[in-house]
Amino acid sequence: MRNTARWAATLGLTATAVCGPLSGAALAEPAAVSPGLYAPSALVLTLGHGENAATATPERAVTLTCAPTPSGTHPAASPACAELRSAGGDFDALGAGSDAVCTREYAPVVVTVDGVWRGERVSYERTFSNECVKNSYGTVFAF
Repeated sequence: MRNTARWAATLGLTATAVCGPLSGAALAEPAAVSPGLYAPSALVLTLGHGENAATATPERAVTLTCAPTPSGTHPAASPACAELRSAGGDFDALGAGSDAVCTREYAPVVVTVDGVWRGERVSYERTFSNECVKNSYGTVFAF
């Protein structure tokens, strides 16, 4: 008799666990995202001197994680993450309106970015005419 009761309880719990998610409540609209959940934002930025990433030898690399909190080996992780958030993750929008004064010296510097921004895969490359111009595009590229 005890085995029958134990078997019935086990079968009832199993049925609830398997069929519970199939009920009408589970088919309703998804609930709002919990404040503890976030889309990952983790990037690797590299810097090298040359015309493009294929011919330049990487000289430096830093990591930048922006969610849940700014961190990584980037020397200014918090301001860099703030700049990226305000630009909507658009690396081309960084440095817009910069009034930096740089020489016209041509010593190309290439920056690459690979990783994930707010859950979306990111791969970016940009060549700047020199180090000063690169740094004028904000904190993200100043490493």
